[in-house]
Amino acid sequence: MFGRRGLHDRTPAAPPAEAATDVAAEPRANGPANDADPLAAARPTQSRAAPSKIQAASAEVQTRIMERIDTEVASRLPREELAVELAQPVREILDELKIQLNQREQRELVGLILDDMLGLGPLEPLLADETVTDIMVNGARQIYIEQRGRLVLTDAAFRDDSHVIAVAGRIVSQVGRRVDESSPMVDARLLDGSRVNIIIPPLALDGPSISIRKFSKKGIDLDRMVRQANVSPEMATVLKIAGRSRLNILISGGTGSGKTTLLNALSQMISAEERIVTIEDAAELQLQQPHVVRLETRPANLEGRGEVGMRDLVKNALRMRPDRIILGEVRGAEAMDMLQAMNTGHDGSLGTIHANRPREALTRLENMVGMAGVNLPSRAVRTQIAAAVQMIVQIARMRDGVRRITSITEVVGMEGDVITTQELFAYKYEGEGADGLLRGRFDSSGLRPAFSPRAEYYGLDRMLLEAMG
Repeated sequence: MFGRRGLHDRTPAAPPAEAATDVAAEPRANGPANDADPLAAARPTQSRAAPSKIQAASAEVQTRIMERIDTEVASRLPREELAVELAQPVREILDELKIQLNQREQRELVGLILDDMLGLGPLEPLLADETVTDIMVNGARQIYIEQRGRLVLTDAAFRDDSHVIAVAGRIVSQVGRRVDESSPMVDARLLDGSRVNIIIPPLALDGPSISIRKFSKKGIDLDRMVRQANVSPEMATVLKIAGRSRLNILISGGTGSGKTTLLNALSQMISAEERIVTIEDAAELQLQQPHVVRLETRPANLEGRGEVGMRDLVKNALRMRPDRIILGEVRGAEAMDMLQAMNTGHDGSLGTIHANRPREALTRLENMVGMAGVNLPSRAVRTQIAAAVQMIVQIARMRDGVRRITSITEVVGMEGDVITTQELFAYKYEGEGADGLLRGRFDSSGLRPAFSPRAEYYGLDRMLLEAMG
């Protein structure tokens, strides 16, 4: 503690009033704060970043600042108060180093130092910009973002690889994990729920890599997806009925296609009276229901013990009296336990899977059941899949950056050794407009859904038939 000396001991307790006003009045470099969404698309804009001149000054000034302040006291101060406290010593250090910066550049320099001390360094402005949905750090000098569905190279940069690793360590320590040479890969999350993957040397040859998948602070639902042309009104109606009718639904798509966003939207159809258990590698689902139990896997400790995987959590969830089980992603042997749960009274369960087409999703599911080490004939596995999964929703991020639901496919049953399906809706590509966006239509097959009797049980059959045309 500094007692009455304040934060720093070589300068007055507070800078002059003019300096305090300058720092407080300067906005952070957040970029535009538009009403953006992970499923929206428009032309990307370059992200604002601090000039390289200021970044170079930051490296030298920050080292000296740390020698003049009590970091323990600094970590407890609000950002605005700390900015005021740092303004004067920053000016003094710039004079000592003979670095010429105007007032605006000095304020930006203080902002960079604060980001390093209190946050995630050069990533802070990108995290604050709601138009940015993904942040990809490829070593210290290259940071890409996804903005409105397009990849954009920013001017932001870290000082060096050690700076990247320090920020990575700060991220994982918040969720009780670690990243070092003995554990060079880690999945984590930020406090706002954003998903993070980190991989460092020696596995990452060109320097530490950080991948952050952000989620919109504004909730998205199926109605909003209709307004954004991610799905047709009829498709949204069928998905709402499927959710309320407690169908087991698998959401299929590639990386970054919007599977988790769609899963969050579908989960809003779940009644507030139901008990839900979510199981994820890194907790990112944002369910609005009051009765939700969130479970998260745990990696092994330094001794290689204590690992808790998805399969362990699925088995435990079955003992927790859930009405529905939601798996953030099905990727391994837990597929076997998920199918058993779906077949034993946990109707309405949801999950995501990586696949490019609905039929491939079924094939992947069958392969993952084989990873459980259970020696079952292929027909038995397929019969269990056909009985458990009632619908597959395929979503894709297309080349114009827009996420669209490209197929709603129903699992009907078995014919011989083959799982039979019928496609209820499909997106048909028709061309490209002058604005660079793809043109197409969402076509209904006009078939009567096989889950119509189930919809009738819930009083939704008439609405379902109207939606199918």
